[in-house]
Amino acid sequence: MLEGIDATILVRMSHLVIVRHGQSTWNEENRFTGWTDVDLTARGESEARYAGELIASEPGLEIDVLHTSVLTRAIRTANILLDQIGRSWIPLKRHWRLNERHYGALQGLNKKETAAKYGADLVKAWRRSYATPPPPLDLTDPRHPRFDNRYKHVPADALPASECLADVVHRLLPYWQDAIASDLLQGKTVLVVAHGNSLRALVKYLEHLSDEEVVDLDIPTGIPRLYSLDETLSVKEARYLGDPAAAAAAAEEVARQAG
Repeated sequence: MLEGIDATILVRMSHLVIVRHGQSTWNEENRFTGWTDVDLTARGESEARYAGELIASEPGLEIDVLHTSVLTRAIRTANILLDQIGRSWIPLKRHWRLNERHYGALQGLNKKETAAKYGADLVKAWRRSYATPPPPLDLTDPRHPRFDNRYKHVPADALPASECLADVVHRLLPYWQDAIASDLLQGKTVLVVAHGNSLRALVKYLEHLSDEEVVDLDIPTGIPRLYSLDETLSVKEARYLGDPAAAAAAAEEVARQAG
């Protein structure tokens, strides 16, 4: 991981800020959420406000454009955050390619109970490995995204019934290249508010993490990570805003969710 940003770099580099949405109702219940559309808890709203406070307190950092998924918990986090920094007027772009990893038939199940039933090793592979997807949803399952109106214009063969992290990398990178990178190359400071696994996929790409390294990467909720990028969008510096110990503790809390 790259750490430490010199304040002078903020003047001459492109900047990207990524934020994982605040705690959701199913985070609180320790359930696999995936593409299920759930809202924030009161704690999640507070985390979104805190993320805004951290961004507002960073000298010279002004967000120009926002990218989110099409899931409520990311959208609400972004809206609260932007209100906190007084920039609710900036352009926003929403896309399903920034959605959380699709957990297939695990969606809605409690993580610890699932680990007790199937074994911790198998559930860890489903939950965190790079290339092992969970059991898929049947095409007739009402939880399948083809029944959700927000995806009616997405080609049927692009909609997942289950995903591993490698699948998320594959579907996220076209959006990075066509939309986020395009904004950065125009000199805009970009905010991406998304999900644990879509951001793990992005961090893997940006920081050149191996398939093995990304398995142990945990993205804390509501703590912005700031990147300074050169003219080729290579990462020169990166760090979490605020107290590094608080970010590490929040990441450890995420790691404990499956037991």
